Amino acid sequence: MTLDVYAIDQRAQDVLFRDARTARYFTDEPVGDEQVAALYDLVKWAPTLMNAQPLRMVVVRSDDARARLISHLSEGNRAKTASAPLAVVLAADTAFHDTLPDVFPHVPTARDVYADEAKRVRTALDQAWLQAGYFIVGVRALGLAAGPMAGFDAAGVDADLLAGTALRSILVVNIGHPADNAWHDRLPRLAHDAAVITI
Repeated sequence: MTLDVYAIDQRAQDVLFRDARTARYFTDEPVGDEQVAALYDLVKWAPTLMNAQPLRMVVVRSDDARARLISHLSEGNRAKTASAPLAVVLAADTAFHDTLPDVFPHVPTARDVYADEAKRVRTALDQAWLQAGYFIVGVRALGLAAGPMAGFDAAGVDADLLAGTALRSILVVNIGHPADNAWHDRLPRLAHDAAVITI
């Protein structure tokens, strides 16, 4: 069976890629736990090295947690998260190797491959970023809009919201239904010849 059997239609491609943009503002319609569960059910299928799956979704629901998160955001991002229906901190689990016996069971020594902490942290961060891309596409696939932000004090978030864990924050994503003024105008993209190198 060829992969073109699974090709999605033009409209779906537009929703996920061509028409999609980073959302700045959202309506007040909530994002429920069922939607978060449905989102994870999509994100978990992202490919990762040795099926490591280091991404963790830290769902910021309480008023206290939201206020603490906002205190670590850059000034220009605070109002966005304050008004978003839901904020999620995407984090890399630097102890992901502990789950390798479960998710990569055909290699009994898989955990030992990451005994070196520096290698393990680097792998966790690299693979979590890969999953973060799937996370954003997953949000769009559920009919929601994503506002990913790297403008925050990651060390501050780690020491505050993620204290006592092996998690390292990589991205904050606001999620919800887009407001009428959600988008900036579309910015230019590089042309094919500027980005694709054939050797």
